[in-house]
Amino acid sequence: MTVRIGVRCDVGPQRGIGHVMRSLALAEELRGRGADLVFVCDSPTVPWADEQIRARGIPVEPAVWTPEDHLELFGRLGLDAVVFDSYDLDAEVFTAVRKSGLPTLAIVDGELRGAEADVFVDQNLGSELDRPVLPEGATRLAGLDYVLLRDEILQLRPAEPPQPREHAVPKVFAFFGGTDAFGAGPYVVRALAATGVPFEALVVAPGDDLAEAIGAVELGSGQHVEVIGPTSELAKAVIASDLVLSASGTSTWELLCLGATAGLVCVVDNQVMGYERAVATGAAVGVGVLSDLKVDPAPAAAVLRPLLQDPVERARVAAAGWKLVDGQGRSRVADALFQLLS
Repeated sequence: MTVRIGVRCDVGPQRGIGHVMRSLALAEELRGRGADLVFVCDSPTVPWADEQIRARGIPVEPAVWTPEDHLELFGRLGLDAVVFDSYDLDAEVFTAVRKSGLPTLAIVDGELRGAEADVFVDQNLGSELDRPVLPEGATRLAGLDYVLLRDEILQLRPAEPPQPREHAVPKVFAFFGGTDAFGAGPYVVRALAATGVPFEALVVAPGDDLAEAIGAVELGSGQHVEVIGPTSELAKAVIASDLVLSASGTSTWELLCLGATAGLVCVVDNQVMGYERAVATGAAVGVGVLSDLKVDPAPAAAVLRPLLQDPVERARVAAAGWKLVDGQGRSRVADALFQLLS
């Protein structure tokens, strides 16, 4: 009999698409093992995220919020298990679903937020060192061994650590989530411009206001910026670039797996721990905290300048990241979920 698994995740113009993308990675693995999937989320509020789910042939149900509504919906859908990836749900939803006897797996970042589940997955760097108090009978999978990555990332992962690439002008790719909810793009481009070093940058701007603000940044000699909208070709753009600038979030692990030279920006408080841990490994470079970049681009420019100028240093950072994330995390998580179901 086919196993039917529901995925209840956050998405929205302010929440972004990180929860959807890592949930999709696990969904691809589960479906590859014969499971039927259904997403429960408000993905139509972010059309690009909605397209990503539906393009994989996965149906979407509108988000519900109360414990009672979740129990009714999951029963009507005939689910055999549920994957949660949500900051926005009350803890009582998790508790009610688990108590109903439906096997549950929750993807978390650090704190459990009072959530209950049979299996917790914390894919963040260093999370294996944390010791949160777990609900009775629960297990926890933690660390980069459990990073959830989509097919398009795994298919483009280099077979060997990256080597130095010398382009006459370094190619930069910058993106800050499916919505760039905190408006990082223009400030990062301003910091790039402040380096005074020639570059060719491709920058994702999910809205007209952001695109206009990026276009208004004054560039120096030999500096060029092309602005595009959200794209499903992110991984290919990463592979083609010498330096990739992104928010310190779920996309970090994709960049490391792809062997990118990753420059991270901490755009919101809940990214601080992951940002600091990633930078401490030497596998990514800390460009700075967005609130600081808004005040003064000079410190960020000082970080970016040597990365633009030194292909050997870029390759060193890229190789360190490539070694950290092996791309097998979703298989290990799927093993745990199917073991729970058995």
